[in-house]
Amino acid sequence: MMLAFMLTMWMPILADNNRVITFDQLPTQAQAILKQHFADKVPAIVTKERKEYKVVFQGGEIAEFNKKGKWTELDCKTSAVPTSLIPEQIRATVQQSFPGATIIKIDRVRKGYEVKLNNRMEMKFNKRFNIIEFDD
Repeated sequence: MMLAFMLTMWMPILADNNRVITFDQLPTQAQAILKQHFADKVPAIVTKERKEYKVVFQGGEIAEFNKKGKWTELDCKTSAVPTSLIPEQIRATVQQSFPGATIIKIDRVRKGYEVKLNNRMEMKFNKRFNIIEFDD
């Protein structure tokens, strides 16, 4: 009986690891990236979930960071991801393969990177920046 009571009391706390924080509570590296590359964007909400941080801007753009403040996802919806945040090899490949297209979303994933372009193309790169998959 006591165990059931304890589980009932702790379940909401364990299930809800996502909490709202202030911009100043982000890791220093994440703050620097946002101040430099997203200075014109206004954060609507900043959250921390376990070891990850998420910033949603008023325009709907999203930036996610790991516990050290390194970006893991940049989703600019309809505008271009700042080019200085995109690895040079990926920028060059996209520009060569799809001239005039811009990267509107980039994710760091375990095996490399996933990129979405404004022309609806999606590309996956391995850690050596070779294209391993693309889709339209």
